[in-house]
Amino acid sequence: MRIIGLAGWSGAGKTTLLVRAIPALRSRGLSVSTLKQTHHSFDIDRPGKDSFRHREAGATEVLIASPYRFALMHELRGGPEPSLADHLARLSAVDLVLVEGFKQERHAKIEVHRAENGKPFLFPQDASIKALVSDAPQDAQLVPRDMPHIGFADIDRIVDLILLLALPLEETLQRLAASASA
Repeated sequence: MRIIGLAGWSGAGKTTLLVRAIPALRSRGLSVSTLKQTHHSFDIDRPGKDSFRHREAGATEVLIASPYRFALMHELRGGPEPSLADHLARLSAVDLVLVEGFKQERHAKIEVHRAENGKPFLFPQDASIKALVSDAPQDAQLVPRDMPHIGFADIDRIVDLILLLALPLEETLQRLAASASA
């Protein structure tokens, strides 16, 4: 299993890029999972459903299963937010995990940047960012000459870059542990 992150400010196009990259990766014969971090509250359940009632009654975990899919909901109930390493350990083995978010973590990442957002680049303060997907001019003065810089339209080159930069799970976990202890 190999891991690569897509990091960037809200509105940069991370999700759009992911949903374009996944079919291209699958067409190359790879199994792909995603791990998405959000800072907003979310709920995949609905009031009145049995699973919602189980959680409301105080269950720590509720697993909903059908012949087509399953979902495991885990209530933190005020406990600490699990780390990226914790979440990666929960995933089934696949060829590639695409991580959206977790931009403060030190796993291998590609920055997704949209100039119209008016936000600064992340890479100058994050050495774990190894490439840039952006609509910024290729000759942008801030972008180092040795950093791969690809436009949004070139999905084949972006997928090549994802595969080149994704690191094995063990190496990713070592990097995460080292940064947590620093």
